[in-house]
Amino acid sequence: MTQLIDQFSAYADWRASAAETVTRLRNWLSRNEVGDAQSDLRLQYLLDRLRDDKLTVAFVAEFSRGKSELINAIFFADYGDRILPSSAGRTTMCPTELQWSKGARPELRLLPIRSRERQAPVSELKRYPEEWQVVPLQALDAAGLQAALARVGETTRVSQEEAERLGFIIDPKGEQGLKPGADGLIEMPSWRHAVIQFPHPLLEQGLVVLDTPGLNAIGAEPELTLSMLPSAHAVLYILAADTGVTQSDLAVWRDYVQGAGSRQRGRLVVLNKIDGLWDGLRDDAQIAAEIDKQVSSVADTLDIDASAVFPVSAQKGLVARINGDAELLERSRMTALEQALTGELLPAKQDIVRDDALAETSEVFAQTRGLLEARLASLREQLQELTDLRGKNQSVIEYMMRKIRTEKEDFEQGLQKYYAVRSVFSNLTNSLLANIGMDALRDETRRTREAMMESTFTKGLRDAMEGFFQHLRSNLQRSTGEIAEIIKMLDAMYKRFSVEHGLKLPPPEAFSTLRYEKEIERLESAFNRQLNTTLTLVTTEKHTLTQKFFETVAVQARRTFELANRDVEQWLRAVMSPLETQVREYQIQLKRRLESVKRIHQATDTLEDRVEELRQGETSVLGMLDELEALQQELAQRLGVEHGEATETRRAA
Repeated sequence: MTQLIDQFSAYADWRASAAETVTRLRNWLSRNEVGDAQSDLRLQYLLDRLRDDKLTVAFVAEFSRGKSELINAIFFADYGDRILPSSAGRTTMCPTELQWSKGARPELRLLPIRSRERQAPVSELKRYPEEWQVVPLQALDAAGLQAALARVGETTRVSQEEAERLGFIIDPKGEQGLKPGADGLIEMPSWRHAVIQFPHPLLEQGLVVLDTPGLNAIGAEPELTLSMLPSAHAVLYILAADTGVTQSDLAVWRDYVQGAGSRQRGRLVVLNKIDGLWDGLRDDAQIAAEIDKQVSSVADTLDIDASAVFPVSAQKGLVARINGDAELLERSRMTALEQALTGELLPAKQDIVRDDALAETSEVFAQTRGLLEARLASLREQLQELTDLRGKNQSVIEYMMRKIRTEKEDFEQGLQKYYAVRSVFSNLTNSLLANIGMDALRDETRRTREAMMESTFTKGLRDAMEGFFQHLRSNLQRSTGEIAEIIKMLDAMYKRFSVEHGLKLPPPEAFSTLRYEKEIERLESAFNRQLNTTLTLVTTEKHTLTQKFFETVAVQARRTFELANRDVEQWLRAVMSPLETQVREYQIQLKRRLESVKRIHQATDTLEDRVEELRQGETSVLGMLDELEALQQELAQRLGVEHGEATETRRAA
């Protein structure tokens, strides 16, 4: 685990280094009074993400594939024993998160299974501590952790009616749901979700381990597949070497791993329990050939490259680490998996963080540079005007005053057009937010719920749910058209002010709703697999189906639109900011020019003083441009990109 800790530590240091430079940039903007509220918000938002960055690794498998043992072998061997319960049969009965946050208390938090009756998703219930049972982790040694964490596997027996009411599918064969016992009762998890908090070295670095239950329990908690798995940065899908890919394994892979979003980087397949082939009758070459054959078969069945399949023995790897047996560790092949995990997870996550940091800061750098260059141009123009006045008579100075007043009047006329654009911008903004805003989503959610409750046939239920997605897509498409209109209008205004008044304005920053459209498509695909099937529609009571749809699909759609709203509102503020800042700066410089010439008109001996003042101002602005360039180069270096490469990345974006 030392290598993992070192790599995670290096990643944490990388984030801290970038955050330090962003903080310096933010302070520099404030100290030199060249920032604005929007730039400050963007940098603060970036700092929050850099400082509270999490990396989620999800472990997915059917039961008895050695999933918990694999987690023990990778992360917890240094405790000298198993930490997560790992034995024959089912051990993980509910989704379990292992994490740590600065200032947290070591504890096990358990959400009772009957919380499903509250019609609230796990993410919302996390806000209410009173809904959870809390078990303090007094002893952080192996024995203390084992005793507390064994509760994750607790079960309870209920009637079939109650199990169905809580969202579980009942299947007499046990293939597509929970199988009734001889007494007709159903054994189901006691807990809906578990959160384990303790100060493990990797968890302290921001790692979150998500341990998932088997297929039947996964299907009973759609939020897991609609939100948690798609947002995981890496998913390890575990198979057993002795069984290969069973039908239930294939169902989990297709529905919950391969179908959990379009991003396939960081999806690794682990072929566990290869020690079952160490029967003492075959030599190493024969065993290796058998393992290669199994890997090839798994890759063909799952339709993936064989290089993404990692044969291991988690149990032998754990034993090897506890006993310091290097030979057994090598034979377990655990090291290759860990190298692939960090090779996939950290670079992919680092790329995302790097791109976010460049995107947030590039506009701030460009806007600040544009402001300083406009200020420099104005100072040089004033300096040239005053230098030309040396030795001139009063009539020339009066002419200069009239010229500046004329420029001021022309600019004020241009401001009338600017205010008109602001008015149109406001109207377009209102229209955009009316389509993509939360009020529109709430209206559609209410309409869909009413349509489902009023429906008496399966077709009505299906039409209502499918109509929900059609309406969301339509709203996003209309929003795309309004965004294009806003950009076109602002681009024309930017060009007008650049030509008529010499303002240095880059083209308006573009904005795309594609990521939200893709998320709605992914959500609809998951909905079609899990809820919109003939079997589910026919066998699920209307009230239960409606509840499940709004607890999972509608909640996830709301999160997507909340994110879209936040991003759109931030973009709307940012897209007007360069023009507003430059207009304000131009007004200030015009006023200073006029006042300067007035003073010279009244007292000629102030001319040289004013010239010297302008030269000092020119030197100061040039110095700030150099400092800004140095900060941008430093940030690019901290992020691990060349300065020119960062510029090209911004242009491409």
